[in-house]
Amino acid sequence: MQLNRHRVGVLAIPPVTVFDFAIPELVFSAVEVDGAPAYDVVAGAAEPGVLASTGSVSLVVEHGLDALRAADTLIVTGSGRREGFDPRVLDVLRDAAREGRRIASICTGAFALASAGLLDGRTATTYWPYTDEFARRFPRVNVQPGVLYTDDGDVLTSAGVAAGLDLCLHLIRLDHGAASANQVARLVVMAPVRHGGQQQFIDSPLPPARGTTLAGTRSWALERLEEELALRDLAAHAHTSVRNLTRRFQAETGLSPLQWLLHQRIDRARVLLETTTLPMDQISRRSGLGSAESLRQHFIRRVGVPPSTYRASFAGPSSPPASRRTASP
Repeated sequence: MQLNRHRVGVLAIPPVTVFDFAIPELVFSAVEVDGAPAYDVVAGAAEPGVLASTGSVSLVVEHGLDALRAADTLIVTGSGRREGFDPRVLDVLRDAAREGRRIASICTGAFALASAGLLDGRTATTYWPYTDEFARRFPRVNVQPGVLYTDDGDVLTSAGVAAGLDLCLHLIRLDHGAASANQVARLVVMAPVRHGGQQQFIDSPLPPARGTTLAGTRSWALERLEEELALRDLAAHAHTSVRNLTRRFQAETGLSPLQWLLHQRIDRARVLLETTTLPMDQISRRSGLGSAESLRQHFIRRVGVPPSTYRASFAGPSSPPASRRTASP
């Protein structure tokens, strides 16, 4: 193991949710810096060996909890257990917090963090069917039931299932910038940026798969973010009316077409801020936000800081030239 490689510890609590458990290994193992792996991923459990899952398969975890004590980032994945945690598990989590290491949870793993007292006074989320139970049992936690993930500095939580991918990509984005996160996102075939505040579920039935999806129109629009796109342009591409387009967009994305466009343009601006040294007026034009002042206003409203502050905080140690920038797919 390289001395400078970031170690990610994955804490398995049976019965393990297999999908959640697989996410950190899949995502972090795909990150390379200068041709070398950027992370080491190790899984551990209170009782290593064959672990039961929430489904019909079993998992083999070779290491005990001691293997997790050197982790720079400790991730608790989803489990069918939401109470009665092994005291040794809670001790490992408390020790990690006391030592200032980064701690995260996927899905119902948040119940273990809260049981260890690590979420008191913090913002957190968990898989949406369990948010009412979570809020009732842990009243000192500021539960956000609708978001994909929360970032409270050194403690992060995600909602269920695929939201764990979003959280891990967010961690990579923090560690190595947008280009690395985008590359991994392409490998796992998902959008590189679904921000934590995005809804974790749509409270309406999904449309039938045949003949109604707007995925093609959204891809078409993503290739033209720098252009002026009106509702009639999107409707014309989708071969539908503006009214029907708006209804279907809301059903498929949880947003109106113009809200979705604004989100994508701000996401494009974030990538350009992180991966290029372009001046603000060029970033605003390339992201379709018009002027530098318009970029600034939208960015502050959505992200909470001015673009210049964001660039200073999140850009890598040396941003690549504009010709090598990574655009939001």
